[in-house]
Amino acid sequence: MFILELTYIAAAERVDALLADHVAWLDEQYAAGVFIASGRKVPRDGGVIIAVGEDRAAVEAVAATDPFSVEKAAEYRITEFVATKTAPRLAPYRQQLPAT
Repeated sequence: MFILELTYIAAAERVDALLADHVAWLDEQYAAGVFIASGRKVPRDGGVIIAVGEDRAAVEAVAATDPFSVEKAAEYRITEFVATKTAPRLAPYRQQLPAT
């Protein structure tokens, strides 16, 4: 599982101009089963997305297609973690620790 943290690097007006395209992109990722949750950070200086994917490279590739990223309005910081415990509704996303 992955946490994608977006930080705006453009003026708010530029971010707002791209917002409809960003939301359409989010909708595509939800439909594809890649995103589980997303929203703005408080204060509004970016956003957070919870995602699932085959591997880090796949998630990085998806993030690179975000209009905010393409148009250089936001930068991504991606953190991978192993979701060994979840709320019951998220049970399908539970993971096992890798064998060491």
